[in-house]
Amino acid sequence: MKVLTFLLALTLASGSAFAQRSEREPRGAGGKNQGMSKDQRERMRQDMRSVYQDKGGQKGQQQQQRQMTPQEREKLRRDIQDANRDLRR
Repeated sequence: MKVLTFLLALTLASGSAFAQRSEREPRGAGGKNQGMSKDQRERMRQDMRSVYQDKGGQKGQQQQQRQMTPQEREKLRRDIQDANRDLRR
């Protein structure tokens, strides 16, 4: 009876060990590193860094825009209303 219990415990332990071992192996698409080399990962980091820097530059440009005068706002409002009216036709 003790031998049977020992074999059952050994079987269960080995199953979990195999499951842990397979998590460390590359999984292909959808895996943690997706089979990318170190150079590819570094290149991707640099690309993403430049994208985020570009977004930061756009925010600064938007803040530098001047406020519209009341006349410009009124003209814009009329233009939008006219365009909406034309779309409904």
